[in-house]
Parts: sequence; structure tokens; C-alpha cells
Amino acid sequence: MHGDQAAPALVLASASPRRRELLARLGIASPQVIATDIDESPVRAELPRAHAVRLAAAKARAAAELAPGALILAGDTVVGVGRRILPKAEDEATARRCLALLSGRRHRVFSAIAVLSPDGTLREALSETIVRFKLLEPAEIEAYIAGGEWHGKAGGYAIQGSAEGFCAWLAGSHSGVVGLPLFETRRLLRAAGLAIA
Repeated sequence: MHGDQAAPALVLASASPRRRELLARLGIASPQVIATDIDESPVRAELPRAHAVRLAAAKARAAAELAPGALILAGDTVVGVGRRILPKAEDEATARRCLALLSGRRHRVFSAIAVLSPDGTLREALSETIVRFKLLEPAEIEAYIAGGEWHGKAGGYAIQGSAEGFCAWLAGSHSGVVGLPLFETRRLLRAAGLAIA
């Protein structure tokens, strides 16, 4: 913001501690947090990229209704294999299926962000990262399942944890795979008037 006009408060439309930790790397240590409750089910024939973009914008709009006058930052991360959207793993069977599918092959992680200004201006960006996992042995999958890091994670894994040991190579944004692509986030927040060094 310029002149004497105060910058609006920043609201992070996510309860994810990982997103808060990543945002702190940009010098934003304690944003207001509003966890949104929207239907995250894919619509018919929706592709992973479009799914991530749609959900990030929907989360931003839902948070704006709860915090009028705030600057809203929302994000959504989707793991895609071809045209297929992998679920967020809420049980061991789902996590096991995801890891078996990702074993020895490439997949894409789409991390969309949406910044909604108090005047209704929506700024959007998408980070696309290609990740290749090693060929996973059954014992490796079972050990990872036992560790519990997969719970609630898109594609059944958290790259910031021990699953990084499965990652043979990555092309794109590591922070995007974690859940908040910092380059795109910084760019959009600065464009919205937030003072970030």
C-alpha cells in the first residue's frame, strides 16, 4: 500500500502448519488463519491442474466471507498421474495404493495459490513440479505407512519428511510440493500491496 493507507490484514485460508512454516520464510510469521470447509471433490472430467486452481480460488472466496476487508491467501496442492487426481490419503489403504502407483514413475504436483484483495481482485498462480520416485520395495511402503506421515497428504506422501528419500529427482518447486510455492506466493502478495522484502 502507498501513502497513509494501511495495508489490510493477511489471512491464510488454511489450517496447514506446513503452509504457515513456509509463509514464515517470507517474513510473515503470524498471519490470521481461517480454515475453510469447501467440497474438494473433483468435478466430472476435471484435470489435476484445473482442480488445484479451482479449489484455491474457492478457498479464498470462502475465507473472504468470514474476514471481510482482509487480504486472503489460499492454496491447494494436487498430485496428478496423467489425467488422474490422486486423493488425500485418510486411511492406510489409500496411502498404500497411492505409493504403489507412484513407485518407479514420474508424477506431477500442481500447487495453486489465490490471493484475493479486499476490493475483490483475484490474483492466481500455479506451480507445476515433476517428481520421480524410485521403485519402492513393499517393505519400504509398509515402513512409510507405519510412520504415519502420509495422513491427510495429497498422493499419500509428505516430501518434507522421510518420503524425500524416495525422490530420485525433482524439477520445479520443492516448496510447491510441500504445499505453498514461495516464488509465486511472494510475487502475488507483493502485487497485492503487501510489503515483503
